[in-house]
Amino acid sequence: QVQLVESGGGLVQAGDSLRLSCAVSGGTSSTSTMAWFRQAPGKEREFVAAIFRGSRSYYGDSVKGRFTISRDNAKKTVFLQMNSLKPEDTALYYCALDNRLILSSIRGPIHYDYWGQGTQVTVSS
Repeated sequence: QVQLVESGGGLVQAGDSLRLSCAVSGGTSSTSTMAWFRQAPGKEREFVAAIFRGSRSYYGDSVKGRFTISRDNAKKTVFLQMNSLKPEDTALYYCALDNRLILSSIRGPIHYDYWGQGTQVTVSS
């Protein structure tokens, strides 16, 4: 059984940086697709970033150039480095994983089988 546990969220000021971590346990491999999504109150869950089958990275338009996704296969951990944070980045951030995803589906939360509980990021102006 796959379990994902996020950490690293917090309250920061605009312009600050944060690094989120997602520890993975269970049935995964280096070719699993790992992703970060976020959801603000009253809004739909939004794609942030993904590493597709352990190789290429993809980003949502609103975070491109500011956020970086990476993974440490040995530690089975995925990271999201967030720089130049803005108040509109405030949301609950979720880690997600799927072992059979195709590239055209990476931005759709419905396609991911496994989710963490989320970690809150709040950016004050």
